[in-house]
Amino acid sequence: MPAPSTLLRAARPAFRSQSQFFTAQSQAQAFRSTRARFQQQGRRWQSTATPAGNQSWAKRLWDSPIGVKTVHFWAPIMKWCLVLAGISDFYRPAEKLSLTQNVALTCTGLIWTRWCLIIKPRNIMLASVNFFLGLVGVVQVSRIVAYNTSQKKLTAGQQVEAAKEGAVESAQGLKKDVVEAVKS
Repeated sequence: MPAPSTLLRAARPAFRSQSQFFTAQSQAQAFRSTRARFQQQGRRWQSTATPAGNQSWAKRLWDSPIGVKTVHFWAPIMKWCLVLAGISDFYRPAEKLSLTQNVALTCTGLIWTRWCLIIKPRNIMLASVNFFLGLVGVVQVSRIVAYNTSQKKLTAGQQVEAAKEGAVESAQGLKKDVVEAVKS
C-alpha cells in the first residue's frame, strides 16, 4: 500500500478546486492581465528568430523542408523529363503510340497531383509536374482513341487500299536506298 503522504499529494488538486488556477474567472483574469501587460509596453511580442523577409531567396530555398537539399525538390525536376518526352510524342503518328502506356501516365499524373496537395509538406512543384504529366497523357490518349475510331470506321476495301499505298511508299523508299548503296 502506498504511503499516506503519496495519497494526499495525489488528491491535492481535488482540494484546490476553489483555487485561482482552476476557476474560469481566474483564467480569464490571468489572460486579461497578460494582455494588459503587453499593451502597456506599447509594442507587440517579437521573436528572436530572423524573419523570413530578411533572408535571401536562396537561403530560404536551401532551408525549406522542400528545398534544394531534399528529394522533394529533385523528384519534380527529374519528372519533367517524362513530361518533355510526352510532349515530344506529339510529333509521332498516333498509330505508333501505346494506349496502355499513355493511360498509365495519365492516371499517374492525375492521382499524384491530388496526393501532392495532401501530403506534408505540401509540394506544389511536384503537384504541377504531375498535373502536366496527366494533361499530356490525356492529349495522347485522346489522339490514340480518335485514330482507333477512325480506323474502325474505314471499310475493309479502304483498309486494303491504305495498306497498298503504305506498301508502295515503303517499296519506293527501299528502291531509293538500294540505288544509293549501289552508287557508293
